[in-house]
Amino acid sequence: MFGGIEQQTLLTMISHLIFIVITWYALQGFQIEKPMKPNHVFQAKLMLILLTITISSTVSNFFLDYLFWSQRIPSFFQ
Repeated sequence: MFGGIEQQTLLTMISHLIFIVITWYALQGFQIEKPMKPNHVFQAKLMLILLTITISSTVSNFFLDYLFWSQRIPSFFQ
């Protein structure tokens, strides 16, 4: 399906961006400001951004690993 390094790179970038959007949307349901000190809105938003990057990167890497490994399965049965 995806053979060239260019295609894998593009797929990786798109996957990371998609999971960033999904994770950002999911984290909007949490009120991360409540446990933070009052008047520290910037720190709360920064924490939300860092959590989004961390979670989405982990999920995207899992998804891509699973996809690339599943493409190698046919070679096991040859």
